[in-house]
Amino acid sequence: KQPKDHTGFLVQSLTTMREEVKFCVGCHNISDVDICEICANTKRNHQIICVVEDIRDIIAIEATGAFKGKYHVLGGVISPMDGIGPNELNIEPLIIRVKNKEIDEIIFALSPTMEGDTTNFYLFKKLKDYTTLITTLSRGVSVGAELHYADELSLGRSISQRQKYDQ
Repeated sequence: KQPKDHTGFLVQSLTTMREEVKFCVGCHNISDVDICEICANTKRNHQIICVVEDIRDIIAIEATGAFKGKYHVLGGVISPMDGIGPNELNIEPLIIRVKNKEIDEIIFALSPTMEGDTTNFYLFKKLKDYTTLITTLSRGVSVGAELHYADELSLGRSISQRQKYDQ
């Protein structure tokens, strides 16, 4: 029921977004420049990397104000049932990033699902030789829940009270 010019504006906006939005070369967050605002921020802690499934999780964690490090977006989780293996995710860039920089801590902030836990375990095996501390969110976030649906208080407590990740 909208006028035709509204439809044309929507189409043009979607086309512009598709052409101009890109992925950050550092963390794979979305951005309109090569390096996103979070990676470019010199006040953030470069020695802590929070590994998340997708950009919605960055938005959720940032809303808590509890994390001041950098991120790495995997673009999903390992899910054999859905045909998603490690090669379909941004895992290799994370490994290279950790190998090439002095990283004090890696935080696994994946949803507490079977796929999230499988991905955590895989990442732990790949990264354990390159950093001294690998942590995961405390289980204040409900098991089986999607991270981006968690309330800010629970998610903030989970990131603040993260635990060392053990096999």
